[in-house]
Amino acid sequence: MIDLTQTLNVAMLTESLDEFWAISAAKIDQIEGDSSEGVPVFTVDGRYTTQDWTQWTQGFQFGSMLLQYEATGDEKYLDWGRTGTLQQMPAHVTHFGVHDHGFNNISTYGALRRMMLEGRLDRNEWELHYYEMALSCSAAVQAYRWSETSTGDGYIYSFNGPHSLFCDTIRSLRSLALGHTLGHELLIENDERVSLLDRLIQHAQSTARHNVYYGEGRDTYDVLGRVAHESIFNTRDGRYRCPSTQQGYSPFTTWTRGLAWIMLGFPEQLEYLQTADDQDFAVHGGRAAVEACFLKAARAACDFYIHNTPTDGIPFWDTGAPGLTQLGDYLDRPADPLNDHEPIDSSAAAIAAQGLLRLGHYLNCHGEDGSTYFQAGLKTAQTLLGEPYLNKPSEHQGLLLHSIYHQPRGWDAIASGARIPHGESCMWGDYHLRELALYLGRLAGDAPYYTFFGSSPD
Repeated sequence: MIDLTQTLNVAMLTESLDEFWAISAAKIDQIEGDSSEGVPVFTVDGRYTTQDWTQWTQGFQFGSMLLQYEATGDEKYLDWGRTGTLQQMPAHVTHFGVHDHGFNNISTYGALRRMMLEGRLDRNEWELHYYEMALSCSAAVQAYRWSETSTGDGYIYSFNGPHSLFCDTIRSLRSLALGHTLGHELLIENDERVSLLDRLIQHAQSTARHNVYYGEGRDTYDVLGRVAHESIFNTRDGRYRCPSTQQGYSPFTTWTRGLAWIMLGFPEQLEYLQTADDQDFAVHGGRAAVEACFLKAARAACDFYIHNTPTDGIPFWDTGAPGLTQLGDYLDRPADPLNDHEPIDSSAAAIAAQGLLRLGHYLNCHGEDGSTYFQAGLKTAQTLLGEPYLNKPSEHQGLLLHSIYHQPRGWDAIASGARIPHGESCMWGDYHLRELALYLGRLAGDAPYYTFFGSSPD
């Protein structure tokens, strides 16, 4: 269980954040100066390599540059990030084959739009229009990947096909949120207009109902807060069939990066819903019912993380991984990335930390005590911003060490003499650590609250 005995505050991390951005800059420079071609995905022997899959990390590559500019004001990173977005990201806007629009396009076009609206970039109406057109198109393409369920809801289906609801996609809903904010709609056959917010809410409700467990006896392994990577549906009648996974150990255990996406995705959407009109919720039973559903899922997942993670806030890659039985009381001590039995996943921790902080902040702003979640987020962030996770100056191109991509398929590099993967980095882990640092920096500096949609949720 995460150690919450020490009371932390954001100011305690300020010195670490100053050092962090200097290290981050050096890592971006190393990657940008590399002559290799392709989209960086994860490191092998400390050097970023590509993988021809869906190129879902390209937005994180250029998004990292934009975060670096936002945190430091160094315009070199703005130039790199903006140029990369203009040259490399248009195909992602109209990519009908993936559920990753909220990753790739919000991290790039969305960041540029947000910074322009916040006055961090000089305002140029045509440039702003370009970003908003890209975001509107991305939202419609994302929303078009739609399957209906027998219970009357629906979901954005994953790249596995119309039968597949991924927990990851909860954070990709940011694309639909911005599309709705921009007044965009999805037009389908016979010019039928489809509300992007309606599909956002339906997808989130389907995820909360089918991918998150609440200890209510749904199956033998129904533990409060457990998350299934994937939910499978019969595409003929929309009936739910079973949990599944590709990247976790089993359908009945919890892949912790999937858990982390739930932890971050739902609090972010709760923040976004504060900007929506009450009338938008009428067909879903009202604002209170929708927010209660989102909050229940967020709390359950965050509680599960707190109680099933080692004391320093860094989780193993799956809470049911078989080698954990060889580690004794592994939840009563800090995680050991160099153990011989199961890898940890620092990228899950970087995502989860932001989710814990946002949930705590949301509760505090709505008259409830969110201190447990906020403290757990600070503890995890404190660990990530120090050794052995933050990769201080070295030839290794990664920023966040000891992340993992796909343990079942064996995609992660294992060093000579080691039995499990460790010591490597991934582009989404590096990006989300930067995003976590920017979030903390905004809080420490009493700056406007950082959201993907660019306005305070107060």
